[in-house]
Amino acid sequence: MKIEVGSGNVYRDLGLADAEHLLVKAQLAAKIGDLIKRRRLTQSDAAQLFGMTQPKVSAMLRGQFRGISEEKMMHCLVALGQNVQIVVKAATRGKAAGLSVAA
Repeated sequence: MKIEVGSGNVYRDLGLADAEHLLVKAQLAAKIGDLIKRRRLTQSDAAQLFGMTQPKVSAMLRGQFRGISEEKMMHCLVALGQNVQIVVKAATRGKAAGLSVAA
């Protein structure tokens, strides 16, 4: 059996050009989903809170977020009572520059 070690980004492993952005969106969507569950909100309640339709919230939570910007997802987190910080710093020596989500 051949085992291939992943890169840590399934979207990159699949060869998608926008892999880094898709991973960030997946991480943001996971956090949004976790907060919706913790607050015991329905998707309809969350949609109203976010200014989105319920089907759009459902799609986002299922990983279909190509039509939803990272900015919109950050606004969803703020609507859920979270502080969102964007930190810019030099890349660590020996590591490629990139995007990441820290929760």
